Order: sequence, then C-alpha cells, then structure tokens
Amino acid sequence: MEVCYQLPVLPLDRPVPKHVLSRRGAISFSSSSSLFGAPDPRQLSQITTFPLVNRGRKSRLEDRRGAISYDSSDQTALYIRMLGACVVFKQLFARDVRVRSQVGFEPERRSSHPYHCIDFRTLHTRLGCGASATSSEKTEKRVHRLLSFQRYLHSSRLLRGIPQQIPLHILDEDYTGQARCMLEKVGNWNFDVFLFDKLTNGNSLVTLTFHLLNHYDLVELFQLDMVKLWRFLVLVQEDYHNDNPYHNAVHAADVTQAMHCYLQEPMLAKSLTSFDILLGILAAATHDLGHPGVNQPFLIKTDHYLAKLYKNTSVLENHHWKSAVGLLRETGLFSHLPPEDSLNMERELGSLILATDISRQNDYLSRFRTHLDKDSLCLRNASHRHFILQMTLKCADICNPCRPWELSKQWSEKVTAEFFQQGDIEKEHKLEVSPFCDREKNTVGNIQIGFMTYVAEPLFGEWARFSDTRLSQTMLGHMGLNKASWGSLLQEQSPISEEAEPAAAGTDTKDVAAGGTSSKEIPQGSKES
Repeated sequence: MEVCYQLPVLPLDRPVPKHVLSRRGAISFSSSSSLFGAPDPRQLSQITTFPLVNRGRKSRLEDRRGAISYDSSDQTALYIRMLGACVVFKQLFARDVRVRSQVGFEPERRSSHPYHCIDFRTLHTRLGCGASATSSEKTEKRVHRLLSFQRYLHSSRLLRGIPQQIPLHILDEDYTGQARCMLEKVGNWNFDVFLFDKLTNGNSLVTLTFHLLNHYDLVELFQLDMVKLWRFLVLVQEDYHNDNPYHNAVHAADVTQAMHCYLQEPMLAKSLTSFDILLGILAAATHDLGHPGVNQPFLIKTDHYLAKLYKNTSVLENHHWKSAVGLLRETGLFSHLPPEDSLNMERELGSLILATDISRQNDYLSRFRTHLDKDSLCLRNASHRHFILQMTLKCADICNPCRPWELSKQWSEKVTAEFFQQGDIEKEHKLEVSPFCDREKNTVGNIQIGFMTYVAEPLFGEWARFSDTRLSQTMLGHMGLNKASWGSLLQEQSPISEEAEPAAAGTDTKDVAAGGTSSKEIPQGSKES
C-alpha cells in the first residue's frame, strides 16, 4: 500500500532582492547535503506528491533531502540567519518526521543541525523519543520567547532611530557581544571559561574551538567544509556528559583554551606546523570524549564492557580516541583528504590522547627530563615535535592548579565532587571505595595538596625548564599560592581522620594521580587488578 503525502507549492519564482542576498545571514539550500531530514525547497514547486513505500524500504523522500548549509560556490550565502530560517526548517522537519513515523523510519539518534548557539535542539523534538507533550510545549514556548525577545530588540532599535551598524548574527548583538569580547582575549591565562560558557548558552566548546581553528587559518588551509566542521564540533560537545561535575564539555573547552596559550609560547610558535596545531586543538577538544565520570579501576572491578574491550589498558583514553575517530568518520570532516593522510591524522590524534593517561605520567616525565638534561630536543624533527605536543596536551589537561585561585578552586571542587560521587556509588553497591573517593576520609584541600606536590609541580617544573617564559613563571606562582591557600583552609577546618593525613603526605605519584585534577584519575596501582 502506498501512502501519498501532499506538499504545498511554494512561490519560489519571486526573485530575492540583492540587498537581502548581500546581507550576512542569507539562506542557502543544498540538495547535495544529507545532513538534515527536510525536503529540498527548490523541488517543492515541481513535486506535489510522491509515494512512500512500506516499512523496510527506502522512501523517495530521502532522495530529496535538503539542508540549510554553507555553500562554497555561493558567495551570497556564507552565513545562515538562523532566527529567520528556524521557523521554516521546523515546519519542514515536522512534516518529514510525521511521514517517517507512518512508514516505520526510526528517529535519528541525535539532532543533526549544526548550529547550537541557541539551543536549537529544542526545535528538533522527535516523535517516539519519550518526550512528553508537556515538556515539548514548554520547550516551544522558550524558543518563541527567545525569538520574540530578539525581534523586540531589533524593532526597538529602529523605533529609537538607532541604525543597525552591524548585521544581525545568529544571536542578538546584546547577547553575543560579551562572548566575542572574551574571544578577543582568549590567549590570556586568566580566561574565565565558566563565564564564557554562560555567555554562549552552554556552547563554550563549539564556539571556542571554531574560533581557534579560524584564528590559525586552519579552516581555509585544510579546506574544511563549514557544515561538516560545525556538525563535528556539535556532536563532540553533545558526547560529553554534562551531568559529570568535572569531565564535561566545559572542561574540554578549558583544556582547549590552555592548549592555545601554550601554542603561543615562542618555543612552539616558531616550530610547530599547521598540521601540528590542528592536531593539538582537535586532541584538546576530544581528549575526554564520552567520559563516564568514573575512573579506570571502577570500570575494571565492575567488569564494564569498555574494560573488556580495551583489555584493562588505557581504557578511558582508548575510548576517547575511538569516539573522536568515529565522529570524524561520521561527519566526513577529512573525507576530502587522501585516505592515507586521513588515517595518519587519526593515528596521530590517538597518540596525543593516549598520552594523557595519568598511569604513564612517570614514563613521559622521565623522557622529558632526559631530553632537557641532554639538550637533545630538536623541534625540526617531526617525532620530537610530536613528543612536545604530547607534553603540551598533558600540561593543558592538568593545568587547573596553575590557574588563578578563583578558577582553580572551582575546578578543584568539581573534580572532588566527581570523586565523591564515584565513592558513593561504590558504597551503595558494596564495592571497595577507590582512593580519594571517600567523602568521610578526604577533603578537597588534602587531595589537591597531594596532587600538586606529587604530580603537578614535577611536570610544570620541567615545562618551565623547556619554556622559561612569563607564562611558565605565572603558572608556578599561581600553583604555589593555591597550595598555600588550601593549606590555610585545612588548618581552619576540623582535622580529618588519621588515616587520610599520611595518605596525602606519603602516597607516591601513582596513587596521588587518582585524586588530582587530571582528566584521567587512573592510578598505576590499578594494574594489580
């Protein structure tokens, strides 16, 4: 039985005024893109009906998938006015979903729209995904309120006689202005990523990473497709679990910003290639992708499928790497490159992410120290540059103790909350509580002092030998002040149990790594498991 779906005939023969096309934010439709589920508007006037086959067979609808996208050949549509296009897109998308539900198409796993500066995922509530009518109505009201507010601001400017100096952006000028001001100072070490995340409506990772790729001219140099790039970044941000107190997209944005600061250091700026910089930024953005909020020993003792898959070796790091590769292939971000170049990029990306395994901290630090003692680093050598890039990512990953106190304290509290959350789960299921995860025996202060003493100070001390700059001295200065501040707070607080005090002072680097601000709380002692 065939089901016919009647589509309206749209008046597309009316020419678009040139002043509209020249405005930043024109709408471009591309029938060659299959990123979205909406039919191509250019074909709506020609096709009024089309048959849909029964369950299990593809429909002709998929052949007419259209997209609101960047079109490299269309110079009049370099940007998309989402506030104008979202209503049309929503209508087209809703029709597509209704038709798909009739013929048995499964809803897609996640929304595929690449622009989430506003949370446009709220426009993409799929049927059959468990969303209640009440939540759907609330979501729609929030979006309408936001759009109404945008229009109000724009109309009020016109009524007051204020000319629109700058074209409208995806979000209103009043909303995104502060975020853009912060991006102008993204290379400052005191960059407040928490504030930036609020100003970008929870899209700090997408916004910051895209800005840095443009800052280094990597989009143009590697001929990256805008739609694929945006979709990749949005999917990366979505795959971070925001219910994790620490290992979430904001942490990834913070590490990416720190990576940018290090890439500006003279030793790196004059030596690294564009390929190295691209790898460094992508590795920083994806280094904790899909982190479950628990450490490796927890996955091993609970027989988690990831531990079995990666044979109890660098379980989380392998998971982050393979997740990143999966998104690269899903979006086809590097599909235009020769296959050998694309595979090489995936391998190099994995090498960087695997270097963040804290259980291998001593190996990397010893090798780094040996190079510095012998003065044998030659950054004209590709392998040496890659090793330095690994050390750079390791520093960016655990740089929280080196931030100003206001930022460092927030990160310390977040990572400790995640440790204690794991400890609570272990207690609930009668498992042995992992080191530094018992809230009754540990405090934020003693965990942080131990981590700084045995992990952060040795690493950043060697980094200062390699790159003796103002930034290096600033980081060491902040870490010293932060350590003293935690010590003062510990003295003011009631003393913790006698068992915890020696642990913080006498535990070796392997165990302290489990309780620090690193992205990988994986003690080497887990090998005993």
